[in-house]
Amino acid sequence: MKALSWHGKRDVRVDTVPDPAIQEPNDAIIRITSTGICGSDLHLYELMGPFMGDGDVLGHEPMGVVEEVGPAITNLRLGDRVVVPFQIACGHCYMCQNGLPTQCETTQVREQGMGAALFGYTKLYGEVPGGQAEYLRVPEAQFGPIKVPDGYPDDRFVYLSDVLPTAWQAVEYADVPPGGTLVVLGLGPIGDMSTRVAMQRGAGRVIGVDLVPERLARAARNGVEVLDLREHKNLAETIRGLTDGRGPDSVIDAVGMEAHGDGFGQLAQQMTGLLPDAVAAKLMERAGVDRLAALHLAIDIVRRGGTISLIGVYGGMLDPLPMLTLFDKQVQLRMGQANVRRWVDDIMPLLTGDDDPLGVETFATHRLPLDQGPQGYEMFQKKKDGAVKILLQP
Repeated sequence: MKALSWHGKRDVRVDTVPDPAIQEPNDAIIRITSTGICGSDLHLYELMGPFMGDGDVLGHEPMGVVEEVGPAITNLRLGDRVVVPFQIACGHCYMCQNGLPTQCETTQVREQGMGAALFGYTKLYGEVPGGQAEYLRVPEAQFGPIKVPDGYPDDRFVYLSDVLPTAWQAVEYADVPPGGTLVVLGLGPIGDMSTRVAMQRGAGRVIGVDLVPERLARAARNGVEVLDLREHKNLAETIRGLTDGRGPDSVIDAVGMEAHGDGFGQLAQQMTGLLPDAVAAKLMERAGVDRLAALHLAIDIVRRGGTISLIGVYGGMLDPLPMLTLFDKQVQLRMGQANVRRWVDDIMPLLTGDDDPLGVETFATHRLPLDQGPQGYEMFQKKKDGAVKILLQP
């Protein structure tokens, strides 16, 4: 089959790789019909190379049709239309039963000290072949795949794999009071969808911050108040001026390690790119390598007693945090990979009606054949042509 494979920094290729096969009784094989390029895939494209293997198949946002099931699978039938969550979880362990499939005790990558295995996402998370391909082997298929109805385009449901539950959890963790104010830092796919979810769930005021004109305009069209980072020398003061001098109730950091404006973090990231993979991996595991501008900004912006929801991906183990400020301001800080299956029942009613309240059918800015996946990565990484969300179709 054809698949997008990693071969080095900014080197993604269309390869021909072996078709997946049933390996365990609870496996399923899915024929992919749509699959997304995620913002966190760009971390693999750039910084996370030391944890990748040459030829690793990428992708963790797929949906498609069930082609084959293992003998233990009774919940799926051939021809079922399904979305596959980005994490691999069993559904019956202590963590899964408590709504934390990202910490699944069956698939935890213990040798790396990490949580549940993920599709297409580094040795840290099991090095499981991903879904930017024509077919995908799905382990733990008794729990993972989400069955969705026919009669709607893929765009209605494909974001259940990652974008929608990630944004939903970001807003849930932000704990915006009824009628309260939320600031979202970063208007890429997750930040953009977080603004939509927040408004749908009753936030009184949503302010979005970015520095890409197309992303600001896109959010503004959906009723978000937008601030261009480039136009404000002291963004925190600007936002306090808009919020009675105290700041917003909640802030979502949807930027993560790619934040602009952190010179030390930028240098650390550049250094890892110059080191042998084994050395760079140890540096990232044991040192601070993130550009923490967005997180520091969130801490500055949020009101005293407010909440920061951290959904952007960070990679360093010893990144410094202003603990005195966090403690003094009595800030609540919540974070983590999205627990996809936990939020599906809440989200699904918004996807199966006659209307489209979250705008999922028009959320993608680009749709490309799988063969053009490398160009899609470059476009997304360089933010060309207004790229916010790219869907690939094998």
